Amino acid sequence: MSSLLTDRVLLWFGAVLYLAGFVTGLVALTRRQSAGGLRTILNLLLVGGWGFQMAGLYVRGLAVGGCPLGNKFEIVQFVAWSVMVLYFFVGTTFRGSLLGLFTAGYAALLALVSLLLPAWDLDRGTKIFGQNPWIELHAALAVFSYGVFGLLALTAVMHLLQNWSLKHKRLNGLFWFLPSVVQLDQINHRLLAFGVLLLTFSLGVGAAWWVRDTASVDLPKLVVTVGVWFAYLVVLVLRWRAWLVSVRFAWVCLVMFAVALLSLGPVNSSRHHPVVLTPER
Repeated sequence: MSSLLTDRVLLWFGAVLYLAGFVTGLVALTRRQSAGGLRTILNLLLVGGWGFQMAGLYVRGLAVGGCPLGNKFEIVQFVAWSVMVLYFFVGTTFRGSLLGLFTAGYAALLALVSLLLPAWDLDRGTKIFGQNPWIELHAALAVFSYGVFGLLALTAVMHLLQNWSLKHKRLNGLFWFLPSVVQLDQINHRLLAFGVLLLTFSLGVGAAWWVRDTASVDLPKLVVTVGVWFAYLVVLVLRWRAWLVSVRFAWVCLVMFAVALLSLGPVNSSRHHPVVLTPER
């Protein structure tokens, strides 16, 4: 069995476990099972899925000689992995059972879509960062920040659902598990600040290296990345100044993440692959 086939099998196991966690959690909620039992089942499945996904990404990393971010498939898988890492840290700060359900569904969607679209993984670069650990750190932090923005989009959806339930006085069933709008607004603000901080540091690391070799800078990629960073920074300032709060803030976070995902296309297409590996199917 080739290393590529092995890593895809591992990633499939991870995606299936994420999906199993989502389905199990959804069934438990519809049957009104206890939140404690739901959280335990979810966490077991999600930890297992995360472990398989990490193992698959590790195998790919060994094959390419660095962080596996060589094509759209690997970037999307890395974003899903990042979201799960963040959930393990953030989920314990408030009612984590429903956040786990949303995170499981989101990670399963990203992982499965990337696995079901072979065009995203037709080729992948090896040593795409030129054995430069600083550029590799820059890329990893940038993609991880997208994971933060992805989790922010999930909590924004939860905020909109909770706001809708309060307006329509639907406080039972699924809505009972949602945190308060105050908690959600606070966690949204913190996630936004953390994501902007990561992306700022990523751009700082990249800039510190690129000024030594401006010819290596890919202008379209730079413009898109800085544009996403600046847009999120503006949203953060507006939220900090209390000019953008509550429902409007949640909607903006959703729209911003959709834009951030669309930006992955031009960013990935601008990559230069010194060596290309063709997956064995």
